Formats: sequence, C-alpha cells, structure tokens
Amino acid sequence: MKGKGKGNSQDRISALPQDTIEKILTHMPIRDALRTSILSKKWRHCWKGMPKLVFDDKYLNSSSSSKEINKYKFVNAIFHVLMLHNGPVSEFSISINIDTEIVDQIDQIILHLSKSKNIKKLICKFWSNDVMKLLFFKRYKLPSVFFSLHGLEHLHLTHCIIELPLKFNGFITLRSLELCNVNITVKTLQQLLTNCPILEEFILIGSQNNTFALGNKCTFLELSKCLPSVQVLKISKYYIKFAKGSMQKLPTLLVHLRILFLDLCFLKQDELSNALSVISCSPNLEKIKIELCWIHKLCGEETCKDLLDLQDDYLGMKLDHLEELEINSFHNYAPEMEFVKLIMAKSPMLKKARIELNSDVSVDKENKILRDLLRLTFPRASLGVDIIVER
Repeated sequence: MKGKGKGNSQDRISALPQDTIEKILTHMPIRDALRTSILSKKWRHCWKGMPKLVFDDKYLNSSSSSKEINKYKFVNAIFHVLMLHNGPVSEFSISINIDTEIVDQIDQIILHLSKSKNIKKLICKFWSNDVMKLLFFKRYKLPSVFFSLHGLEHLHLTHCIIELPLKFNGFITLRSLELCNVNITVKTLQQLLTNCPILEEFILIGSQNNTFALGNKCTFLELSKCLPSVQVLKISKYYIKFAKGSMQKLPTLLVHLRILFLDLCFLKQDELSNALSVISCSPNLEKIKIELCWIHKLCGEETCKDLLDLQDDYLGMKLDHLEELEINSFHNYAPEMEFVKLIMAKSPMLKKARIELNSDVSVDKENKILRDLLRLTFPRASLGVDIIVER
C-alpha cells in the first residue's frame, strides 16, 4: 500500500505484531512456514519460535527414482528445524512413509524431543504404500526413550509397535490417547492405561485389514478396570474380544463416561450383549454412536433372535442424560430396531436420533423404518426426539 509520497510506503505484513505473526505461522505446516520469508524479511526467522511444528511428507515427490532421496531430505529438514528452533515446542506432529529405511533417523528425532519438558501434544503417524509390508514388517517400534515424555497431555500413534520399558513411570498428565492400528498386547495396554491416571479420552481403533498385526484382544471387562476417569471412549471391534453370553454388569460403573463410540455387528449376540453391558453401566452418557458393519455376509447368519425383546432384559437401565443417538450403516434387522427402541425407552432427555441407512436398504424399507420410528407404537421416554433417517 502506497501513500502520497514515496517515503510513506508501508508494508502491512511487516507491521504485524510478533505474536500475531507467530499465531499465523502456527496454523501452517512447517514446510509453508519456512517459505514465508518471501512475504517479509521480518518473517524470515519467526518460525524458529513457533510452538507448533507439523511435518507431513505427503507433498514429497513419489517417483521411485527420487523417493528415497526425498525421504532423507525430509528427515534432514526436520533435524534442521529442531536444531535451529530456539523456543518451546508444545505440539509436534509427524506423518511419514516408512517404506524407506529411516527408522534410526526417526529414533534420533524422538530422542531429541524426549529432552524437552514443554511438549504437550505429540502426533506420530507412520504409513506405507505397501499394505503387506505394513501388515508384517513396516511398523515403527517406539524406542524406550519415547516413554520419558512425562509432560504429554495428548498423544496420537498410528502404525506403531508399543512395548513399555521395564521402568515405566507413566504419563501422569495425559488426558487424551488415540491408538490407531497399533500392535500392543493386552498386558501392555492395561499397564499403559493404568499409568495414565487422569485420562479423559481414549480411542483404540483398527481395521479388518490390519488384524494380522494386532496383539491378542482385550475385553470390555479388562478395559473398564483401567479407565476410571474416561469421558470419551471409542473402541474398534478389531481390538475387542466379546464375552460369551449376556454380561449385563461391569464390575465398575463408568460414571464419567459422556460419549461412547463403538463399531459392532448387532447380528452377533455377543457383540450386542457386550455393547448393552457397557451402555447400562454408563449412567451419565450424553451421546452414543454406533458404527454397524457394512457387509453382514462377513459376519454370518443372524443369531440374535432370542434378544428381540430387550425391554425385559434391561428394565433397570437408566440413561437420564443421553441427548443424542447416532447409528451408521443401519440395515433394519430386528436386533438393530430393538436396540433403537430400547434406547428411546430409557432416555427421557433424548433430543436427536440420527440413523444413516446402509446402501443396500431399498426405498420401501426406508419408508417402513420411518413409519416404525415415528409411530408411537412402542414406549419412549422422550416425545420431543428429532428423528433423522438418511442415506
């Protein structure tokens, strides 16, 4: 912007306060932040004080001839930034393809981070273009020094092998833990969770394609003992071993649990029974989200015929704080509809019930679902529910 005279020329970008510049850079990947010197000379070294560092190699040239070279350049760039950085780093995020042999370099990055007492949020996502390699070989094993990051409050790990060191003092400040497609044994998971005393959010998700790389599965019973303070819980069926028969009560009430996410098959009696056990032992739930399996043929034949009348089995269930119910991939099998009716009958504060239909559901069946849900032919605790059925 130019004034009347040449001497009055102003650079609005350079005139921004230092704290404003740092806030702007915080919302950029470090790759873009390093290039901001073209905007203003004042910005040239501002990245050195950024509290949030985000490294993502998805922008690298993926051609086979230059992939390894670019990967090493990427890792060296991370070292360069860390060595020159002169301020506290509160958040560090790395997403990197581990097809190339760079494990030692990543270990060194973790070692450097472990010396900082300022990191509050750490995100480590490791991935591979070769699914078979990722299943059997290419998972990053966390070095023992990783577990000395005692100041962490938020931790996300993808495609890692987790083995705790003999002297593990826990993450006593950790509030949020997300594990995605990790390889971890039940014993290690229990030890990890037990040593996170104020954990409020726990996410343990995987996919069917990664079951070969998983450790042995845990049960809801084992998990409930380790999560006394959890408020948000999201569990994938690929990490859960469902107890046989009806298990209507966990040994510990999850009194702090407000939001529950589960992926299940309601045609499996054990999965439905276990889900209801968790729900009935969580009296302060505010939201339930269920992800049903897309292809029931992979689950076998319907086995829940003896659970069609769930009202009698769960007469004592109380969901006095539940406001939202969400179910995805709804097929309208009898157990699925009975589950919806049960939740509606036990939730006096329910405000919204959103049901997303599976793509196999016909228009006629969709209309029948709407009629069944909108007609007052079954007991419901709240008459003011906004019922949404969509594809």
